[in-house]
Amino acid sequence: MFATRLPAQIKPLRLRRLGPTGCTSMQPIDFENARRKMVDEQIRPWDVGDERLLEVIRRTPREEFVAPEYRNLAYIDMNLPLGDGHIMMAPRLEARLLQELHVAPKDKVLEIGTGSGYVTALLAALAGQVYSVEIDAARAERTKQILGKQGVKNVSVEIGDAARGWPPHAPYDAILATGSLPLMPGELREQLAPGGRLIAIVGQAPTMEVVRIERIGQHNWRQTSLLETVVAPLVNAPAPPKFIF
Repeated sequence: MFATRLPAQIKPLRLRRLGPTGCTSMQPIDFENARRKMVDEQIRPWDVGDERLLEVIRRTPREEFVAPEYRNLAYIDMNLPLGDGHIMMAPRLEARLLQELHVAPKDKVLEIGTGSGYVTALLAALAGQVYSVEIDAARAERTKQILGKQGVKNVSVEIGDAARGWPPHAPYDAILATGSLPLMPGELREQLAPGGRLIAIVGQAPTMEVVRIERIGQHNWRQTSLLETVVAPLVNAPAPPKFIF
């Protein structure tokens, strides 16, 4: 779901040998039922109770956004490869990040890292306008096509490096960084509108935390630590200097 590459500390996901459909079973998958079970058995237990968000997840076909060979694994509680070292986060983490962003129907949202386009589609259903920035031009074009097929119209997928923000459409009511940031760039919080929220995963493996930054005044922000996780960093994400001994 985002343009990242796995750092050395994070081992690539290893999957069992799968058949050509991406599943060991030849039984057809009831995706609608799998989607309901994902919400009830994976997402709700992870403290996600926003009914508006859950309804959007229930009606968004995640299987249309995963790589074709993993289509039958779309609703499994695991990261899924997107190719070229990129991953799609597990559904429960995607949902928790979106809940903590508190997206309102008229919000203008910046998504940093379009990736598969699944979270982009969820944001589009929750917000007024979404600007999603993807550094990989080929991936951005593929995602545009998927979003178009799904009838998503209030998203502008743009090609570029937004690891330090995306000034052309700022300020934003909400910003979501879908890869981790070893170091939080000050430019990101400056691009929030008054009352705006930023969700980012900050730190370096094995210690990262999801934080919410809220702009509560012209020169005032409030930061809240929400949970710990480990996610690969955004391409070109700013990082603290390395010590040389």
